[in-house]
Amino acid sequence: MTRRPSIAISLLCSSFLSLSAFTQADEISADESTLTEVTVHERRVANDQPAGTFATPVTVLRFDPATELQSRGLPEGQADIAVRGGLFENTGFKVAAVTLTDPQTGHYAAELPFDPALLSTGEIRTGIDNSLGGFNSSVATIAYSLPEISKSGSATLGAGSDSLNFQSLRYATVAERGGDVTLGLQLSAAMSEGDGSVPDGDHDFARYNVQLQRVDGNSQSDLIIAYQDKFYGWPGAYTGFATLPETDHTKTSLVFGNHRREQDHGWWEASAFYRGLEDDYDFNRTTQESGAPGSFDHETEVYGAGIHGQVRHGTWDWNYALQLTSDKLLESTDLTNGNFTSRNYASVRIVPSIDLAQSDNHIVTLRAGVAVDSSNRDSTEILPVIGISRRTTTSWGSRNISFEYAGASQVPGYTVLNSRPTGLFGGNPELGRERADEVTLSFAWEATSWRTDVTGFYRQDDDLVDWTFASGAPFARQANAVDVDVAGAIISVTRSWSSLDVVAAYNYLNKDADYGEATVDASFYALNFARHRVTLALRYDLFDSVQLRLDNEYRQQEENALRANSDNAFLVSAALAWESAHRRGLGVVLAADNLTDDDYQQFPGTPAVGRHLSLSVRYDW
Repeated sequence: MTRRPSIAISLLCSSFLSLSAFTQADEISADESTLTEVTVHERRVANDQPAGTFATPVTVLRFDPATELQSRGLPEGQADIAVRGGLFENTGFKVAAVTLTDPQTGHYAAELPFDPALLSTGEIRTGIDNSLGGFNSSVATIAYSLPEISKSGSATLGAGSDSLNFQSLRYATVAERGGDVTLGLQLSAAMSEGDGSVPDGDHDFARYNVQLQRVDGNSQSDLIIAYQDKFYGWPGAYTGFATLPETDHTKTSLVFGNHRREQDHGWWEASAFYRGLEDDYDFNRTTQESGAPGSFDHETEVYGAGIHGQVRHGTWDWNYALQLTSDKLLESTDLTNGNFTSRNYASVRIVPSIDLAQSDNHIVTLRAGVAVDSSNRDSTEILPVIGISRRTTTSWGSRNISFEYAGASQVPGYTVLNSRPTGLFGGNPELGRERADEVTLSFAWEATSWRTDVTGFYRQDDDLVDWTFASGAPFARQANAVDVDVAGAIISVTRSWSSLDVVAAYNYLNKDADYGEATVDASFYALNFARHRVTLALRYDLFDSVQLRLDNEYRQQEENALRANSDNAFLVSAALAWESAHRRGLGVVLAADNLTDDDYQQFPGTPAVGRHLSLSVRYDW
């Protein structure tokens, strides 16, 4: 079941020649002969705080036009992140120089026990950027950096519908130690509990962060210790049977260290981490656990280290990345059927770039390189990447056109490999490395107050692991390999005025799937996608101290035999935010998630999240 996009290289060569010829055209008038630096401070969503609990790193991804967040219950309770028609396991989460993985299942990949205030805004990397910066993520990587700590703090108290209450507290201080040296300390804690918008949809969350930082001229060092304890219930969460009152209880421990240094001819950054996760999943909370098979208790640990950076040598920029990871399934009541319970990974990426043509008005850049993915339990994959872009800057703004081909790969987790072949979740220990080959053509126009992006892509996913349903076994799902041809387009427009910011986007997807000889009547993930998706985010200053924030999404989902209600949905998240004109930092937010109370099932058969309402008071200093 292995294919390669044979047309990719020929298309790239043709586009290379076309772009090279295009750069020779004298299309810049005399009064546009100098480069003008333009920057759009783009906010992709309107609401960065949820109505149903405290904020996590996935909160701002709910309505992001470049990602699709699918959740069971609260998005902050459990979130699958898909990009460009990929599956939840195809998106990685990278902090500084390393991707934090979960070896049990990609459902927990987004379990980042960080206060979002400790991280930068997530950068969504696809194509070559994903192949260069990603690890075990075949479609996309959401990458975060660690900002410098500044003296600040915040406290939030909130309450809402369904007996909701939540609190968060953050304190940060900085001390100067002479010269360029500063020492920073940041502490954060957050808690939330509520009964949920459906029966047996309750949650109880807690998160704690400690960050130490040292900044010295051109370098920055960070140490973060984080812990998160999350219990949530949701009927039919993973089984798709709404009659089952399921619960999931995860405890995530993280120790993370990072050092970054800027140099005369480039920069480098090195990170290391330990991540431990305990998972207690119950498909029926009314039964008594015995610790025997069927209890679904698992414990994993992961160690990882990596380095990435850039070195400028002559006219070349040498971009590189290396990550080594070791994981272990320490204990499990049900993941006992596979061939191994530990695995070591290595990935190496080298992607140099060179400016082929450059003038006062435009620059043409070629990137080409290779990524190598290896594991002691799986095959080694060598993945070429190549791309070309042309950027033109004029007095009114800039425009960019790029074409690229990128290969990426990953391996499945222990839930796929070690589950029994039959039962509630049927696994397959023979499933191996997945590969994705993607061709992308994109255009971007940017000025001071607006930006437009148009992207078209085609991807071949080989041996992609999907969970499927067969009518002959209605109470089970099965892990099967599938080859999928994915074609899509994304159009987004960002516009800013003095009192209004708008981000509008349209996503189109089409998939053609081949499951080989497997009996498949419906797909829980690979074919659970929106063929058409429209998002609209806006922030409008109603008055000097009151702002309206709206995130809207309309989607036409692909038909699925397991979905019990409509394939169309209209989802709205809204907030009214007031900031005191007399007491700086004091604010009140009235928020609503799923304002339309739409009953759309993000996973076929799993009940939708109902309307959440909350009122919170926040004080920043």
